[in-house]
Amino acid sequence: MKLVTFFMDEEEKLGVLNKDETKVIEIDGLVEGEYLDMIDLIEYGSDEDFKAIKKASRTKGTAQNSYDLDDVILLAPIPWPEHDIICLGVNYADHLEEAKKDMKGKFATPTHAVYFSKRASSIIGPGEKIQGRFDIDPELDYEVELAVIIGKMGSDIPPEQAEAYIFGYSVFNDISSRQVQKAHQQWFRGKSFDTYAAMGPCILTKDELPFPVHVDVKSYVNGELRQSSNTKMLIHDIPHIIAELSTGITLEPGDIIVTGTPAGVGMGFSPPRYLKAGDTVTVEIPEIGKLINEVK
Repeated sequence: MKLVTFFMDEEEKLGVLNKDETKVIEIDGLVEGEYLDMIDLIEYGSDEDFKAIKKASRTKGTAQNSYDLDDVILLAPIPWPEHDIICLGVNYADHLEEAKKDMKGKFATPTHAVYFSKRASSIIGPGEKIQGRFDIDPELDYEVELAVIIGKMGSDIPPEQAEAYIFGYSVFNDISSRQVQKAHQQWFRGKSFDTYAAMGPCILTKDELPFPVHVDVKSYVNGELRQSSNTKMLIHDIPHIIAELSTGITLEPGDIIVTGTPAGVGMGFSPPRYLKAGDTVTVEIPEIGKLINEVK
C-alpha cells in the first residue's frame, strides 16, 4: 500500500491511495488508534489498524472518507523528520567514477561505505518549490535515490534480519550545492540548505516489494532523462547498510536512509549541466511513483 501525508481543510492528514491511485482515503476514519503523523503511525500502528488500511487501499471506488487525488495537496510523507537524514555517498560505481573525474583526482576510491548526514528541519513534497540559493552557490544539482524508512527500533542488526526493521520505501531527491560541497571538503552544508531535501509522493510499504530490492531509479530535467540505473547496482546493498549503521548506533522508527545516486548528475556532464531557476526536476522509481519539483 502507498501511504501519504496530505493537506486538506487547513489540516495535515494521513492517507492511503486507493487501488487505481485516483483517490486518497483518510486513515483517521479507518482505524481505532489516533495517530499524530506518519512517524507516529510507523511506530505505534497496530496490526489491526494496518489490516484495515490495507483493505481500504484495495478498493477502486469511492470510500466514505476519500478525496479525489487532484483535490488534495500531497506533502512529503514524513514532512518533519525527527533526525537528520542518513545518506550514502558514491554508492554506485558509475557515480563514483564521475565524482572522481569532477574532483580531478582529488577524490580517492573509498574502502568502506561513505556515510554522511543531511540536515532537514522539513522535507518538501510533490509540487513544492526548490528554493535555489544561487546567491550562495550557482552549482545546484539533483540526485535521485531510493529512501529506506526504518520501521522499528534496533541496534546491532544482522544483515539477514535487516528487512524486519524496514517499514517501507520512498523516492528522494538529494539536492546539492556543489561549490559549497567541494569548498568544505565534506557534504553536510552543501546538501542541507532549506528545501534541499525532497521526498515522495508516498511511502510504499515493504510488503509490496521483494527483498532484496531491485528497482529502477531515474531522474529527468525538463523532461530529459539524465539518470537511469537500478538498485541492484548499489556497491553496498540495503542489508549491509542497515547492519553497519546499526552497529553501535540505534536506528529508530521513521529514520530515513537514502542509499546513493547513480551517474548522470549535473556535475558529471562536460560542461556541467546544473539546475537553474524555472527548471522542473522529476525523480522516479516506477513502483513507488514520481516526485516532481520546480526550481525557483
